[in-house]
Amino acid sequence: MNNYKELIVWQKSRMIVKTIYDISTQLPSDEKYGLTGQLRRCAVSIPSNIAEGASRSSNKEFSYFLEIAYGSCFELETQLLLCSDISYLPTDLVNTIITDLQEVQKMIYKLIKNKRS
Repeated sequence: MNNYKELIVWQKSRMIVKTIYDISTQLPSDEKYGLTGQLRRCAVSIPSNIAEGASRSSNKEFSYFLEIAYGSCFELETQLLLCSDISYLPTDLVNTIITDLQEVQKMIYKLIKNKRS
């Protein structure tokens, strides 16, 4: 069992959740059940899966949940790009968030590699 609260990747992914919740209020109200909900669920999935994986008894199980978190990072990145494409969010804001998200992606990838070794 790993103490997920000590993992920097978990801490950084929580900050991304806060950012997503903050910026998603800028989306049109008719997107409440569309992109707004998708962005939020996807962002929340990242630290949640890191935490759930850390509670597992084997590195193999931990890696499985890290892979889910990793996939959620790319899903979130795609949704952010779509928000920029359709002018729901400014491109510079989206790029800033994606830079933070890519840092989390790299950290998760390295953690997966480490747990598989």
